[in-house]
Amino acid sequence: MRMSDVEFEAAADAIPAPAASDHDPIRRFFEVVPRPIRFLGVGSVGLVTDLAVFTVVLGHGLHPLLARLVSLAIATVVTWRLNRALTFDRSGHRPSHEAIRYAAVTGCAQGVSYLTFAVLVCTVFAAAPQLAVIVGAAIAALFSYKGQALFTFGPGPSLSAAQSHPKAAP
Repeated sequence: MRMSDVEFEAAADAIPAPAASDHDPIRRFFEVVPRPIRFLGVGSVGLVTDLAVFTVVLGHGLHPLLARLVSLAIATVVTWRLNRALTFDRSGHRPSHEAIRYAAVTGCAQGVSYLTFAVLVCTVFAAAPQLAVIVGAAIAALFSYKGQALFTFGPGPSLSAAQSHPKAAP
């Protein structure tokens, strides 16, 4: 008995696709590593990105405060994508809402990082601005982890919560 193309496609569609992690040893590895360690790993990549871009831009004669704005923006995009892919589970929020939440938490954390950097680079680390970048990033990381875990990538609204609190009839 021969299957028609339509029957074959329907049968093929009924077979569950393997999870992405089944074929990706890197993703499988990251799934067993505790979330705080993954966050630190992503943060380390972000810090290396930040330092590299900062050093290159600074080397082209830009003032350290402006160079840091450029490097911070690029490092933020890198860490957002990596945290989204490797550190935090799907939140249940729409991607646009998640991006806004990420921007809010990151804006606060990066504000702390930049302010710390600015104070240090204008005072004790004027001769070693990369050290000011590291100190600012370390202080901001504490705030950032909690904000991202609880607010950005925290559980989204559940349907059962909405059903258990129905709106009162007018």
